Amino acid sequence: MSTAADSATDAIRWFDQVGMDDVGIVGGKNASLGEMYRELTPRGVRIPNGFATTASAYRRHLSESGLDDKIQQILSGINYRDVGSLQHHGRIIRHMILDTPLSDELSKAIVDAYHRLSKERGELADVAVRSSATAEDLPDASFAGQQETYLNVRGQASLLDACRRCLASLFTDRAISYRAHHNYDHMQVALSIGIQQMVRSDLASSGVMFSIDTETGFRDAVLINAAYGLGENVVQGSVNPDEYYVFKPTLRDGYRPILKRTVGSKSIKMVYDLGGSKMTKNVPVADDMAKRQALSDEDILQLARWACVIEDHYSDLRGTFCPMDMEWAKDGNTGELFIVQARPETVQSRRSVHELQRYHLQRQGEQLLEGRSVGEKIAVGPVRLVHDVNELSHFRDGEILVTDKTDPDWEPVMKRAAGIVTNRGGRTCHAAIVSRELGLPAIVGTGEATDRLRDGQVVTVSCASGDVGVVYDGELPFEVETIDLGAIGRPKTKIMMNVATPDEAFALSSLPNDGVGLARVEFIISNSVRVHPQALIDFHQLAPSTRAAVDQATYGYDDKPQFFIDRLSEGIAMIAAAFYPKDVIVRMSDFKTNEYANLIGGRAYEPKEENPMIGFRGASRYYSDRFRDSFALECKAAQRVRREMGLTNVKLMVPFCRTIEEGKRVQAEMAKHGLVRGENGLEIYVMCEIPSNVILADQFAEIFDGFSIGSNDLTQLTLAVDRDSAILAHVFDEQNEAVKRMISSVIAQAKRSGRKIGICGQAPSDYPQFAEFLVQQGIDSLSLTPDSVLKTTMHILKVEAAGS
Repeated sequence: MSTAADSATDAIRWFDQVGMDDVGIVGGKNASLGEMYRELTPRGVRIPNGFATTASAYRRHLSESGLDDKIQQILSGINYRDVGSLQHHGRIIRHMILDTPLSDELSKAIVDAYHRLSKERGELADVAVRSSATAEDLPDASFAGQQETYLNVRGQASLLDACRRCLASLFTDRAISYRAHHNYDHMQVALSIGIQQMVRSDLASSGVMFSIDTETGFRDAVLINAAYGLGENVVQGSVNPDEYYVFKPTLRDGYRPILKRTVGSKSIKMVYDLGGSKMTKNVPVADDMAKRQALSDEDILQLARWACVIEDHYSDLRGTFCPMDMEWAKDGNTGELFIVQARPETVQSRRSVHELQRYHLQRQGEQLLEGRSVGEKIAVGPVRLVHDVNELSHFRDGEILVTDKTDPDWEPVMKRAAGIVTNRGGRTCHAAIVSRELGLPAIVGTGEATDRLRDGQVVTVSCASGDVGVVYDGELPFEVETIDLGAIGRPKTKIMMNVATPDEAFALSSLPNDGVGLARVEFIISNSVRVHPQALIDFHQLAPSTRAAVDQATYGYDDKPQFFIDRLSEGIAMIAAAFYPKDVIVRMSDFKTNEYANLIGGRAYEPKEENPMIGFRGASRYYSDRFRDSFALECKAAQRVRREMGLTNVKLMVPFCRTIEEGKRVQAEMAKHGLVRGENGLEIYVMCEIPSNVILADQFAEIFDGFSIGSNDLTQLTLAVDRDSAILAHVFDEQNEAVKRMISSVIAQAKRSGRKIGICGQAPSDYPQFAEFLVQQGIDSLSLTPDSVLKTTMHILKVEAAGS
């Protein structure tokens, strides 16, 4: 253990000598590194060792060299609204600092500590030289990317040069503008330099990690971005990285809840420029490597566990929930993972939990581009293409900034934009972080924004539809809905949601709700799998053209059926995690034959039916020789979610079950794959959508745990009306007395049998009076479309109050 006396002067502090109480001495970044090195290394979190120069050393350097008075004088002449003025004055200050040598005392202290750090490795150390400001990484300001970091620094001369550059970076254009915007006194902020052992991630991978979902503020997920090589490409948005989500509550219980894996393009990687003129350089990544995960599942889980440890520690320090923004690296020589930075997350953690703003496009337009959405807002404005820093002076307030990727130097302009669109970057890149802090909608990683959009073109940037952000041509109308969540009570009747896509689940979970009454497996299959399950099973027997299409859709998977299991289980898990521990009722696949045929490879397996709506669908498929192997994949996916990920709030539901015998045969198939009703709390429900389900409700209640009324099919089959027929649309009416009597009857029978009963059909979402009827009949739950949850909840509260 080092002591303060080990430093030649008060200019140096080793990481084990500092903690979060020392932000004023070594800045936020270095204080955090010291805190983790000292407190969390014993708990298994790996932090590379290092040391930091002190704020007093910085101030003494400025004072003794006379730089402080000169800098203050130059700062007084800046017009912060004028980019040209900011660039001119900032450049003068930086050149002055770079032209002023460090004092002999400070240079000696840095060099002596560097040689001591080198002895730990037995050779001259490669180090990362990081800037750490005394007003940085505070709970109310992220200062993301404000100062510089230099990687792969080796040797005395290179180290001292990098240190001087770090000092100068306290006065980059972006740092000056940021402090002015947040009313920080420039001369009250000091800079500490962190010198830390490099991790050879140039030979492996690195990236960024958050212990909260950066878009929705969902608290129970860890988000990890990963790419090959050094981490600067991920931070700067130079690559489209992999994206992984891990669920914290069941991870803490020992499960393996990787909710989602999205493989990014990762076309380049940053490596050491060995023998070259630069510290680092970018090189291409081979296509087959780029299309595979940059991290193994074990590494993903290990990083997520550390994120939980780090978040818990900082939350205990602050006495309140403190989600964290972390950088990590994997050493290619040893295979070890390291945390190289950690700071409090400063955007979602400050968002009000009592007020919800929802943006809604009022009509669709011509779609120009798609990318990863940042934020949940919508913006309209003219495009301003910016290819490099020299074009920033042309930018005007309210324009849409469109560029390849943003640079930290651009922040003075970014705060004037209405929205941001980039070619490259993931949801933890610089553009994304700054956009969140500024409250701007941004779409990153579009691939071709600078080619597809033109200067002056008016566009609508929409991040209001979940994970995918869309750029539309022209100005589209939209509305902003502000909801006071604290003013909404909870009715006795449970209000659940129908959740269509996993990407929306985290955002939707913030609405007042009692869980998910319907999550459709077929939606996940059509969006995330896209291949007929039997084509995956028969992959090697497929015709060459079909095999090529399947292979392209499942790239990176040699085990094709496992692709189906992974994608389906991840889709289910995202929804289950979002609403955990509330019930999430997952309906097994209910594609009709014509819909299954439209999947890749599907036409070879599906019969042609005159009326697929009442044909080979639902329960009858599951035990059929034509489909039972495919159904087995669904069962394995559901079992993985419950057993491997620990998401036992998932309940399963069987659709279109015509007879009692079918119900028994389906459950026998499920049991073959570990899905045994009653085991590990598993409940199995049945859709009530066929008249036989109503007539024999007492018998269905003996083999199922509950019912969910499907009003669309029940109306169709009660009135003998094809629900897709435009000619008979005037006859199709869920509120027809015959349908209502059916519903009233099955609710009463479910109550007599002691079974749960809800509704997941469209009718209560569309018709308040129909929801009122259901409540009066004593239904247990209504599962509604998300856009009708709030208005129906308030209506039901009135109905219940009137009936009490």
